[in-house]
Amino acid sequence: MSTIDFEIKKQKCMFVASFLKALSHPQRMLLLCCLVDGEKSVTELEELCGTSQSVVSQHLSRMRLQGFVSARRDGNFVFYKIADPRVAILLAQLEKLFCGDAATAASFVGVYHAGDSSNSIAY
Repeated sequence: MSTIDFEIKKQKCMFVASFLKALSHPQRMLLLCCLVDGEKSVTELEELCGTSQSVVSQHLSRMRLQGFVSARRDGNFVFYKIADPRVAILLAQLEKLFCGDAATAASFVGVYHAGDSSNSIAY
């Protein structure tokens, strides 16, 4: 691999790491999962996620700045939807990997035991 190719790969890795870091908060992941099915109001997202309007708005604002979601106002309501198709594609793949049928879920439980440092992932 040439020096130029390596530098391009390095830049791409930095971008991907930044992209994934912005998604890495559990509340943001939950909000995005709620938006996969289509546009939702802030009130709907509050109810679906079981959290306050201020928390929902804070995370939506961060994701809007990142370009993951977009907002539109209709009267007193603000509606959000996924704006970056890469987010939708990534969520679909994550759902297949981590939220599949019961057998798949059970296999993860068997492989990754909470508190077992021998097979945990360091963050």
